[in-house]
Amino acid sequence: MASILSGKDFLSSPPKGVPPICVVFGQEVFFKHQVLRTLREQLIGQRDQELSFDRFEGPEADWSQVAQALWTLPMFGFGPRMVLVEEADSFVSRWREQLEQYVAKPCEKSVLVLEVTNWPSNTRLAKAAAALGWTIDCSPLRPAQIPGWLVAWARQNYQIHLDGEAAELLVDWVGAELGLLDQELQKLALAVGTNGRVLPEHVQQYSGCWRTKTVWEVLDAALAGHLPEALSYLDRLLLAGETPVGLFAQMSASLRRFAAATHKLLAAEAAGQRISLREALRQVGILPYFLDKAEAQLRRLGRARATQLYQWLLETDLALKGASALPPRLVLETLLMRLAAPPEAQPLPASGQAVANRPPP
Repeated sequence: MASILSGKDFLSSPPKGVPPICVVFGQEVFFKHQVLRTLREQLIGQRDQELSFDRFEGPEADWSQVAQALWTLPMFGFGPRMVLVEEADSFVSRWREQLEQYVAKPCEKSVLVLEVTNWPSNTRLAKAAAALGWTIDCSPLRPAQIPGWLVAWARQNYQIHLDGEAAELLVDWVGAELGLLDQELQKLALAVGTNGRVLPEHVQQYSGCWRTKTVWEVLDAALAGHLPEALSYLDRLLLAGETPVGLFAQMSASLRRFAAATHKLLAAEAAGQRISLREALRQVGILPYFLDKAEAQLRRLGRARATQLYQWLLETDLALKGASALPPRLVLETLLMRLAAPPEAQPLPASGQAVANRPPP
């Protein structure tokens, strides 16, 4: 029954009839946890799990103990026994020969589950396990796959309709760690209720910790020219234990997009092509929900300062890593002062105003 499945596909539509050998491998911890939970629920369900489930820690596990558990029938004879070996990479290496013999003739009343990080498919054991049972690949998703997966996961597990733009914002806000994203979905599900629709404004209101929101507020205040407000937010973050290097990493992600959009505008000018500021922002990954605000912020920043963003970010990064005698806090404050300075005389073009045939500054 050769069967190699991705963790994402397995969780979206779990197959029935768990075979006597299952290998769960890869580096995506969230997928592995969910796959193991699904296997356990399919095999044991609501029965007394302590009577039908054995767990071993791979680095210390001995084959004789695992084999005894596999060949011991569940008490009272209800269904199969699940024997899980966690972190089993070293266990597989030590007991490969015994595992090959077992896979060739497994116990029909038990299911052996190996949870490993690496599982080369060209070994004799891997081929035999794939032919007899399930090999479930829990590799991390590519970044571009995560928003789509979130939409499907929210519908399947929490019965909510996650808007595509809201999913992108959630990833942008929280990061790519699936476990944290799942926790945010749980909060959103409570907020909108069963069959509710999650929009970007819900993500802004309910998702992310206050630190994440405050970093955005620092940038919003600075780009709006409200320097005292930006410095006040920065002070709150530093007093809460945030490091200047960590804060700069979050700020620079947004500012690099502004710098990239500016570069696109200048490249269009040099080539005599037409592109609007809004389109440039869209091309560098600004979500549609934020386009109006981002356009206003970049227009206020102005042409000359926008073209210096890459240089400012480089200088700030080097200064925070020891290239400057200024304290790290003053390094960040200097960047915020540059962003909050009054608008210049030559702004970037508005949304409906495309650039064309204008010499670069």
